[in-house]
Order: sequence, then structure tokens, then C-alpha cells
Amino acid sequence: MIRLLSILALVILVACKQEVAQDTSPVPLTAEAVGHFCQMNLFEHEGPKAQAHLSGLPQTPLFFSQVRDVVAYLRLPEQSHDILAIWVNDMGAPGASWSEPGIANWIEASKAHYVVGSRVIGGMGAPEIVPFRDLEKADEFAALNGGQVMSLETIPNEAVLAPVALDGDVDDTDFEQRLRALSRPLGE
Repeated sequence: MIRLLSILALVILVACKQEVAQDTSPVPLTAEAVGHFCQMNLFEHEGPKAQAHLSGLPQTPLFFSQVRDVVAYLRLPEQSHDILAIWVNDMGAPGASWSEPGIANWIEASKAHYVVGSRVIGGMGAPEIVPFRDLEKADEFAALNGGQVMSLETIPNEAVLAPVALDGDVDDTDFEQRLRALSRPLGE
């Protein structure tokens, strides 16, 4: 009888347990926000920012110094948690500028229009992918700065995963030599 009551109590507890959905609302930028990849303060970098909310990590989203970085993160296979939501700065929002993209003007990444391949450089010195809520504002930005307007899904991998030549200085010879030195020959 005690065993039956224990099982019944356990069933009642499990039935009463309510799953609480994780809040994936955008978080305003603060002075404490640092970029996931660079671990640098976001306010030290110009251009639009991004944040990703991960399953099981409800306290703080991952912040990104450039929108290009969050798109790369989304496409890399190494994530340890499911991505629940991604938010990006709306660069067409009132008051948004390259030097101050805004602290609370977030739009869902999947609903943004992105200017890809423009002349603008993001906060980490790489070409930036610039998000807009309004397609017309994205078109205006592209007309002034070059580039094409795309959806998140159509941004090519090369725009976010390819190496970036900073200051026109590209010489992979040293990198390749160092990589070979670290690699063991087959059979050892």
C-alpha cells in the first residue's frame, strides 16, 4: 500500500510539473556585454551587433561584435546548445548610426533584410553584414554603400566563413608552414 501511494504521489508530482519556456526576448546592451568570439566590450566597436539565445542558458545570451559573426556562429557545426533565437540591431531604426547602432533596437534575425558585400567594415575590422527591418532602408543603404540585399538564408557562406584580408595583407605562406610544422607526418 505504501509503495502504491509513493508511486501515485510521484505521478501526481510529475503531472503537476509545468515546463517553463525559456525567455528569448532581446536583452538591451550594457557596458558589461562582451563579444562571444573576441571577449571585448561591445561598446568599443562600431557597427551593428547581435545576440543569440541558447537552449539551457537562460541568464545571458551570447553577444557578437559584428552581425557577420553571429551568422558564422549559426552556420558552424560546433555548437553545444540549440539556438532558440537570434536578434540583430535594426540599422534603419530612429537614432541608429554606425558609431551608435543602438542598445534596444533589436529585430529577429530571420525577419531582417541584410546588405551583404557593401564597403562598410564592422567592429572587428571585417566586412559587415548590415541588417534592416525595412526593405526600403536596406535598398537605400545598398545604393549608397554597395552590396546586395538578402535574407538570412540566402547569405552565402563565403560572406561569413571565408578568411578576411585585413589592410590588404594576405600571405598564407607563414600560416601554412606553421600548420605543417604542427602536423605529424602519417605513420608516426
